[in-house]
Amino acid sequence: MLPYTLIEKKQHGKALSKDEISFLVNGYVNKSIPDYQMAAFLMAVYFKGMNADEINAYIDVILNSGRRISFEDKNTFYADKHSTGGVGDKISLILAPLAMASEKVKVPMISGRSLGHTGGTLDKLESIPGFSTQMSLEDFKKQTDAIGCALIGQTDDLCPADKVIYSLRDVTATVRSIPLICGSILSKKIAEGIQGLVLDVKTGNGAFIPEYEQSRHLAEQLKYFGEAYGLSVSPVISDMNEPLGDKIGNWLEVEESLDVLKGGGPAKVRELSIVLTAEMLSMADPGRSHDDIRKELETLLDNGKAYEAFLKIAEVQGAEVAYLENPSKYPSSEHIITLKSPASGTIFGIDSYQLGLDSIDLGAGRRTFAEKIDPKAGLIVHKHVGDKVEAGENLITLKSDKKNAIELLSREVVSRFTISDKPYISKRDFYEIL
Repeated sequence: MLPYTLIEKKQHGKALSKDEISFLVNGYVNKSIPDYQMAAFLMAVYFKGMNADEINAYIDVILNSGRRISFEDKNTFYADKHSTGGVGDKISLILAPLAMASEKVKVPMISGRSLGHTGGTLDKLESIPGFSTQMSLEDFKKQTDAIGCALIGQTDDLCPADKVIYSLRDVTATVRSIPLICGSILSKKIAEGIQGLVLDVKTGNGAFIPEYEQSRHLAEQLKYFGEAYGLSVSPVISDMNEPLGDKIGNWLEVEESLDVLKGGGPAKVRELSIVLTAEMLSMADPGRSHDDIRKELETLLDNGKAYEAFLKIAEVQGAEVAYLENPSKYPSSEHIITLKSPASGTIFGIDSYQLGLDSIDLGAGRRTFAEKIDPKAGLIVHKHVGDKVEAGENLITLKSDKKNAIELLSREVVSRFTISDKPYISKRDFYEIL
């Protein structure tokens, strides 16, 4: 086979065989196929797509490029959650210990770092002093079975093909391809050895796929192909037309997660955490009523059991839990500016995508994998879509050690908010269970 002819075949919208897809993926992993040819193939897929057989073949070759985890306890339901990424999305930090506290499921969670304008679960966890997200797959299995949860990053021996292809997708503008997203997400989740997968598919101006119909199509495709591999899959579509919660930035989002885990925090963060965790518990026990599950999860948040579970995970993974018990001990940014609303009215819109980029400028994210993150940096949103605001009222707070960045953004960031004198009417609920 020749890479050139396979690229040309896909450019013409023709389907590739399983052997042809395997040839391309494995050839790129073993470096017999160069970056420029794999990039051309990815771009052809981006524009021409893949049929069901091609997607299955693509998932399969990535899945079998490395090791697969197998849990021996057949009486335990193992489940994970994946988000397609959003601004202020800290749900994994709440869902994992909440599910663990229920003692109904065990959660082996492999997460990623910040990408583009969205934050990454690993960066948030690593903002906690001492918290290690690196361990062998053997230790990952042992910890999951011992305490009910482990939170790590992708290892070199788990779906290595996805790791190298994803890096190439990130720099060739092919991240938004639904077939490639299916291959990337599902191969890693199947390799985890889980039985159930909850999906939080974001839609709106702060999502990787902003259009609702495309987001729904992605959710349906992930469910279809995940179930084809024997997983129970429950997709939820959630709104990303504004940041999720009040805080954007790694340690800031840990703080907000702690508030929710202790029974407080923003209502939408708490609600989405409960909804997604309830879907996970429903897969483990399909006969149980949603009302019973919801009441249990509300109780675990309100009585502090979920918070205690997070402390347990953090302690086992090397964190200095004193910072979690007393967040005021954490260092503060050198520069903090709170900006006021320029007018009275109602918040009609927030440019979540741009706020995500603003947080990167402040130091909360990275433009390249080599760039260092400032865990303290970020934004605090004081008003959300639908809220009334008075001129001179607090709108947003910026935190950073970068004086130039914070001064520049202080002149621009208020423009991310659209303020109107008309009454706001919501077009749809902020989440939808498929």
